[in-house]
Amino acid sequence: MDMETRIRASFARQGMMATLGARIDAIAAGKVEISAPILAATSQQQGFGHAGLSFAIGDSAAGYAALTLIPDDQEVVTAEIKINLLAPARGTTLLARGRVIKPGRRLMVVSADVFGVADGTERHVAALMGTMVPVPL
Repeated sequence: MDMETRIRASFARQGMMATLGARIDAIAAGKVEISAPILAATSQQQGFGHAGLSFAIGDSAAGYAALTLIPDDQEVVTAEIKINLLAPARGTTLLARGRVIKPGRRLMVVSADVFGVADGTERHVAALMGTMVPVPL
């Protein structure tokens, strides 16, 4: 199965991403972009996108970026990931750009940047960095 088909099939099995209304916008070797609408159900009390939404799509974008670089008989799981919240998540959509910093057979260092998008303008709202672990299917 080709890389894009593999990533999209795996993403389609994610109940959390479906619940959030998230979608994959771009796939390339070592890079994946995921976006999700900022809805009343995914906002916090002041109307901004909730940090949990930023974390969820950032973690998934980073994880799928890692998945693009490993053999078809493996998946990845998050070993650890941290988030720095940089600004309120304003806009209509959040966009996460995940990438692999250092691929490895046992550990993969990844990152994701999350942007609030309003009227085509992006504002950096969160930065994530973590480690993914390849696991056999």
